[in-house]
Amino acid sequence: MSYGAAAALQSALYQRLVGDSVLDGLVSGAIYDSVPPGTVPGTYVSLGPEDVRDASDQVGRGAYHEFVVSVVTNDAGFQVAKSVAAAVSDALCDATLSLARGRLVGLWFLRARARRVEKADTRRIDLTFRARVED
Repeated sequence: MSYGAAAALQSALYQRLVGDSVLDGLVSGAIYDSVPPGTVPGTYVSLGPEDVRDASDQVGRGAYHEFVVSVVTNDAGFQVAKSVAAAVSDALCDATLSLARGRLVGLWFLRARARRVEKADTRRIDLTFRARVED
């Protein structure tokens, strides 16, 4: 197994999201690698947790990265959140990303979970993707 390309993958994913004009139009640049402290916009996208498992073979080292991209909004209902989530999915599914280390073999959508956060009027959709990288 190699976790060596993890930082390069995260950087490439973030750049892909930030550079997507449709997504930017929906969240006005509120795309975070880490949500900043203090007040945040009413709708934003954030890179979240990641689980990694070995995908090495006889040819070389590699890993499967399952990671979450979250869409959070204080808009009523789920319509805005789902529109933003669709833009995230469109930007990432089958994307061709250039990594500073390693090579992206594939990038796929796995699942999504939409929910109301606690008793607040906040809506959250967590999209889970799987990336296969070789190092």
